[in-house]
Amino acid sequence: MGETVDPGPVSGRAILGQTLKVLREKAGKSLGQLAEDTGYDKSYLSRLESGERLSKVTVMEDLDSYYGTGDLLVGHWKAARLDAFMDEFKRFMELEATARIMWKFALGVPGLLQTEDFAREVLSGLQTTPDTDWVEEQVAARIGCQYLLQHKPEPNVRIVIDEFAFRRPAALPKTWEEQLLRIETVALWPNVTLQVLPFSVGVHHHMQGSLTLLWQKDGSGVAYTEGTTRGELIEDPDGVLLHRLSYDRLRDLALSPSDSLAFIRDLLKEHRS
Repeated sequence: MGETVDPGPVSGRAILGQTLKVLREKAGKSLGQLAEDTGYDKSYLSRLESGERLSKVTVMEDLDSYYGTGDLLVGHWKAARLDAFMDEFKRFMELEATARIMWKFALGVPGLLQTEDFAREVLSGLQTTPDTDWVEEQVAARIGCQYLLQHKPEPNVRIVIDEFAFRRPAALPKTWEEQLLRIETVALWPNVTLQVLPFSVGVHHHMQGSLTLLWQKDGSGVAYTEGTTRGELIEDPDGVLLHRLSYDRLRDLALSPSDSLAFIRDLLKEHRS
């Protein structure tokens, strides 16, 4: 009897692609017909089915509506997007997706607040040679994470952003204005508290990277730190407590939520003038 070869784990993207193909064939549609019905390019739909490309989550919403499959494809997409990230970050993202309380500190505009064009500009700078597919895949995965902020039940979110982020505008004025408007909009959501850490506080203990703290429904918490080259997930309670205390110090140094909103609106006025 021959040995059975284990093909290894199937990626979330492959499962999504297989599901897309099965739904299309079950509906009796060719790729050309599906493209005509939905307005999406035929070659683009083909790459989604083959698992070569990760779409934006809005594409899956459109196809769920087209096939009448509820949120089946969106659910598969949430798993597939994890393929775009490194293993340790995947674990963090899984915890982020179920967190009831989320605290973040960022030196730049955090991914949860980035517009699509701003994210594309940031991610394009990571490539030494142009790779449009990689950039678009990363943009889709990053923008998709923003659904966490309004996913029911909505998490309680606190975000502290270093003033440094607001002094590094996007290359295009329109992109930067839309990014500032996006931050202003999210700052007004009832489940979000946003604060700006001003330059006037001087040096601080998180000048080398970002910090995220997550708490689950059962009260368990984790911390995730990220620098320019690597990230670290901390699950040890003592380590999480230490990072919580460091976050508390940053929060206390930051502008109040109302003053932070005024700061952002003043920047918008300056930008428009």
